[in-house]
Amino acid sequence: MKTKMEPKFLPGAALLLEPDKVLVIGDLHLGLEHEIFKSGIRIPSQTEKIMERIDLLIRESKAKHLVFLGDVKHNIPVSSFQEDRELPLFLKHFAAKIKTSLVKGNHDGDIEKLSPRGIKIYPSSGFGIKNFWLAHGQSWPSPEAMDCEYLVIGHDYPAVQFSDAVGSRSVEQCWLVSKPDREKLEKKYGKNCRLEKIISVPVFNRLIGGMPFNRKSSNKSGKKFKPLSPILQTADWKHSEVYLLDGTYMGKLDGLKKI
Repeated sequence: MKTKMEPKFLPGAALLLEPDKVLVIGDLHLGLEHEIFKSGIRIPSQTEKIMERIDLLIRESKAKHLVFLGDVKHNIPVSSFQEDRELPLFLKHFAAKIKTSLVKGNHDGDIEKLSPRGIKIYPSSGFGIKNFWLAHGQSWPSPEAMDCEYLVIGHDYPAVQFSDAVGSRSVEQCWLVSKPDREKLEKKYGKNCRLEKIISVPVFNRLIGGMPFNRKSSNKSGKKFKPLSPILQTADWKHSEVYLLDGTYMGKLDGLKKI
């Protein structure tokens, strides 16, 4: 019988799967600075800083396998000049030092052209490692995910928002751990579902804040809020367990004040 892995939240928005030392990083959006520049704001490239953060996580966790959980690049439908220049060097840097896998996100349409040899690329529907299935989240995971204990997804930028008595507000990125609706998933996939938990990982790029899950409606449309990921929409996400990036357990999502 294969040894099961367990998730460990690391400070710095990374997930470590123990004891196999698999380091999971979500939503990098390298090249976001180019889009911000088009809006008239100049921000230096953050790619090197992101690389240094991941290097530190690899050293401190003694990781043996690095997994990028989708949306490694930002600009669509074509890559920016910044991405064409920086992404190959970024990916080559990690491929040279550690086993590296990449799950394609909805921003990674042409990522193969920018990836060096040695990086294993998977579709957005994901791939499995023992009792974990790793997918991006913008589409349904493969049916094989139903045979795993954990599903790990990105794409939703989970966060919670806090407010005080005078109206000041702050948004904190977080981890969400939700229970899947097995009945709905068995009906969709036509097979037994063994999933116990869905882990939504925070965005890794610090230029992107997060999407508060404890809000009543979408800021743009006024419609009732719901997650972006289709499988998370079917889960019991309103009762998710909430963990801040420093590891603080905030309780259940429905116990936090709605904003």
